Amino acid sequence: MTPLGDELVLEAGRSERHYWRDLWRYRELLYILAWRDVAVRYKQTVIGVAWALLQPLAQMLVMVVIFSKVAGLPSEGGAPYALMVFAAMLPWQFFSSAISSASMSIAGNANLISKVYFPRLLIPAAAVVTSIVDFLIAFAILAALMLWYGYLPGWRMLTLPLFMVLAMAAVAGPGLLITALNTEYRDFRFVIPFIVQFGLYVSPVGFSSEVIRDRFGDALFLLYSLNPMVGVIDGFRWAILGGSAMLHPASLALSCILSAAFLLLGILYFRRLERRFADMV
Repeated sequence: MTPLGDELVLEAGRSERHYWRDLWRYRELLYILAWRDVAVRYKQTVIGVAWALLQPLAQMLVMVVIFSKVAGLPSEGGAPYALMVFAAMLPWQFFSSAISSASMSIAGNANLISKVYFPRLLIPAAAVVTSIVDFLIAFAILAALMLWYGYLPGWRMLTLPLFMVLAMAAVAGPGLLITALNTEYRDFRFVIPFIVQFGLYVSPVGFSSEVIRDRFGDALFLLYSLNPMVGVIDGFRWAILGGSAMLHPASLALSCILSAAFLLLGILYFRRLERRFADMV
């Protein structure tokens, strides 16, 4: 018996059987890791929180110039083009930030992993929580833009938390896969910026997904919707812009199914490599 009266049990395989229970028991560690990452990100930079404001604004301006002024693509739902782009920047910025942060999270916590036991799943989860802070900062910019254009949200804005949950599911699966791959194969970190940059331009961030549907037809649009972020971005625009902004049920259903499938695959692959992380890092 321990001094506190709790029985200490040493049993082979016990941590594996109680893994998901341990996730809840170690929930305070998740808060600590997330808060540490937030503090490091905003305290040890020259411009601090301003970077989280300038980055999406700069990307929005570039896309407005390229896709609206140069290519002459239409907006969606009758909204100003800048507002349409920024409504898509919210989930995409969250996705790219979470993927990039999670990919290096295991290697960045090597000392912690090699010394104590805890469910390693908490480390990439903390990276996702940190990205939510960036999302909230960017959401303040969206609110300012809507005031600037006099564009008031409708009842659809109440559904935005549901699409945020879908965005978190869409990032969790690929995030766990990439985290595990980057831990096992260190040169994989050079591929991650390319994946994020490529995904930005193949996702309907700088343009409406209706452009793809109108020019290539419903069949190819469904193929395009195999990118889970298509349904997520369309959902955000539908909730934020209101009006005649379109939400395609088939595209949304594909996003939900693929996000769930990637999440399951990511958890399985991460768990398979997890017990070897201490040796890999």
